[in-house]
Amino acid sequence: MAVAPVVYGEGERPPRGDYARAGDDYTCAQNWAAYTAQDHDTYHRLYQRQTAQLQGLACSAFIEALPRLGAKECIPRFEDVNDALYKATRWQIVAVPGLIPEEAFFALLAQRKFPVTDWIRKPEEFEYIVEPDVFHDLYGHVPMLFNAHIADYMQNYGEGGLKAARLGSCEMLSRLYWYTIEFGLIREAGALRAYGAGILSSAGELPYAVNSPEPKRLPLELLRTMRTRYKIDTYQRTYFVIDSFEQLFEMTAVDFTPLYAQMREMAEFAAGE
Repeated sequence: MAVAPVVYGEGERPPRGDYARAGDDYTCAQNWAAYTAQDHDTYHRLYQRQTAQLQGLACSAFIEALPRLGAKECIPRFEDVNDALYKATRWQIVAVPGLIPEEAFFALLAQRKFPVTDWIRKPEEFEYIVEPDVFHDLYGHVPMLFNAHIADYMQNYGEGGLKAARLGSCEMLSRLYWYTIEFGLIREAGALRAYGAGILSSAGELPYAVNSPEPKRLPLELLRTMRTRYKIDTYQRTYFVIDSFEQLFEMTAVDFTPLYAQMREMAEFAAGE
């Protein structure tokens, strides 16, 4: 039986991770009026800090699309973002209370809907937050959805994720997402640049991923990438590099079923191996 989502009044801030206010598809209303002045200030300061270091580190597609998010002095209204995003690539963003199950996530992507966490970190979490918040999702992910190749890649990934769930292969596919959409690097005019949201929304990992001599950087290759474990609590030890977004789209527009079967017979790689 479906449960009606909880509705909060103006000025009443929803608790973090309150899934009772979500519908059957895990989406909910943003309730922009519930954000406090401190919430908006946190978003603005995060936005300013990240934007100040983009040149020479972020890919050109991200830098060009970032202004299309709209408001930077405060948390944008999702409907305003959607006005521009849908016209550009037929994508929409939808609010969610936090992390959602894999299949629900895949289903939204397959419908060209990107789930954006609607709460923002506390001031004491300014430097590091354990799970994605509205800044990570909006700033890190949404500008790249204005790119036609990434927009189509994400829809295909959602459709492929639903198939992977039926085949018991979600973990393999999740590594591809991690090493592309979250922590991907691209080569532009012979130089490395970041396009992954986890890098682009992190003050520390952005210069580390692009310039540090410490991590390994390998060409993106499906079998190698999907067999490589990753780190969730430190900077990545391995990054995978593409030459263009067209390459990423073409490389992943294949039937992964035989790849899953092949990988089950192969050893995995530790992060950094």
